[in-house]
Formats: sequence, C-alpha cells, structure tokens
Amino acid sequence: MPEEGVLIHAAGLIKRFGDFVAVDGIDFEVRRGEAFGFLGPNGAGKTSTMRMIGCTSAPTGGRLSVIDMNPVAQASQIKSRIGVVPQIDNLDRELSVRENLEMYARYFDIARPEAAERIDELLEFVQLSEKAASRVEPLSGGMKRRLTIARALVNRPELLLLDEPTTGLDPQARHLVWDRLYRLKQRGVTLVITTHYMDEAEQLCDRLVVMDKAEIVAEGSPRELIAAYCTREVLEVRLSDDNRERLKGSVDGLVERVEWLPDRVLLYAETGDATLAGINDMGIQIETALVRRSSLEDVFLTLTGRTLIE
Repeated sequence: MPEEGVLIHAAGLIKRFGDFVAVDGIDFEVRRGEAFGFLGPNGAGKTSTMRMIGCTSAPTGGRLSVIDMNPVAQASQIKSRIGVVPQIDNLDRELSVRENLEMYARYFDIARPEAAERIDELLEFVQLSEKAASRVEPLSGGMKRRLTIARALVNRPELLLLDEPTTGLDPQARHLVWDRLYRLKQRGVTLVITTHYMDEAEQLCDRLVVMDKAEIVAEGSPRELIAAYCTREVLEVRLSDDNRERLKGSVDGLVERVEWLPDRVLLYAETGDATLAGINDMGIQIETALVRRSSLEDVFLTLTGRTLIE
C-alpha cells in the first residue's frame, strides 16, 4: 500500500503494445503537493506512463494506484479529481475561448453560476480574459496552450498531468506557462510533467525520473542527479578534426570524463578554466570554448551516451 501523502504509487508497472514494450517494470511514487517529472527522449515511455496514470490506457502488468484508487476499476472517480493537459492541444477551434471552458464545465456537471465564476478566475489566471470572446483558431500557440491548461483546471483538480506542456512554444510563451505552473504548485496542486527539455525539468520539478528505452535509469531532484552523475563544471570546445585527434590522445588524467559529440567535445572537470588552460599548454588550438555548470543534459549523456533531443 502507498504511504500516507503519496498520490501516485507504481510498482513493476508494465505497458505493452503487442510485442513492443513501452514501459518495462518501473517503480516510482509522486507525493502530494510536489512537481514530479518524467525526463527522457521521444519514445522513452513517458507518454505511455502518463496515459496509464490518466486512466486512458490500462496497465499490462504491475501495480498502479492514483489518489488511493485503481485506475482500471475506478477510472471515472479518478478522472473527476484530476486534470489532463495532452501533448497535442485538442480544443474546439470553432468555439470561443469561453465556450471551450463552458463546454468542459458541463462534463463535470458544474452549475452554470459556479462555472461562470470559475471560468472568469481561470481566464484571468492564464491571462486570456481579453480573449474570452475570441475564437480559438486564430490564437497563438502559447495562448492555445494556456487555454488547454485552464480547461484542465475547470474541475479544480488535486492532480494535474501535463504531457510535454511547452513543446513548440517560443521562449516567451514557455516562460509564461512555467510561471502559471509554478503558481499552481504554490496553491497545492500536484503536478506530473513529461518533458524532453532539460531547462524545463530543472525549472519546474522538485523530483524527477530519467527514462530511457522504457526503463527508469535514475531518480532524484535535479540537483541530486547532477551531483551524483556529473562534475561541477563542463568545458565545451569546438576544434578542427586534426586538433580533435590530438586532444583524444591527451585528455587522460586531465578530466574525469569526455563526451565526443559530432559538433563539439564536452570535458567534465571540477574547474573548467583549469582544463582549458591545460589544453592550451599542450599547444592544441581551440576554435571556441565555453565553461558552464553541469546540467541535466549532462546527466542524460552520462546515463545513456546520447543527447536528450535527437
């Protein structure tokens, strides 16, 4: 049985589609009031996991509990208490912004006066009050995403599932969505987020799991994962093919780990500037160099040997 304060509990959770294993025996818990993330590349099993939590896809094996209920036997009860923001917006584009929310409120049998009050609050919350009468079709991608989030909040859910919430948005729109999600967390809403953006996971998630090839390969807070799997700093260098070969034979003992990417080389060390000075002392000519802090992308490279976005 899940511990008190655990909103989602999975043990040995499996999802198969014929012979294809989308989720392969994963274990995780989501605690009430936290922002929990599934980080990984496309095809890692994130969306399949979210669909099982959201009661739209039954597990093939293992155990899953959502708000102390069985997603197969008690799907309707769970759905009444959660909100879902799908990966692709499925708004009714022929209706107005307000009409989309009104129609959704009817699914939950919310009385019209109460629905009107909630919709006003939600439109203000997602900064769409001025667009209430506008049809959905001409809205920007960021506005449609915020409307989808508002729609998922109509029933005042205690758990909000967000599948790739900012994919395809420009930086300004992404940051506005991040701000709204942060405010929801402050209100006590539990967030479960899938993403393949490292900065998004670092910004939003209290804890996360890294998924790859249908399995969980690491779990912890962003800071814990970076501390466990990476050095403090990374030196990114670009250099000619000849100098790249020279560097290959010269880095032993200079750094803790090296990633040889097609366009650049990542050198992991506690002090990037000292590493750069050591390379310069060898007479190896570098075209560009950048010293930065380690990130979740570096964690993923360490665990899987490839970048998050491919």
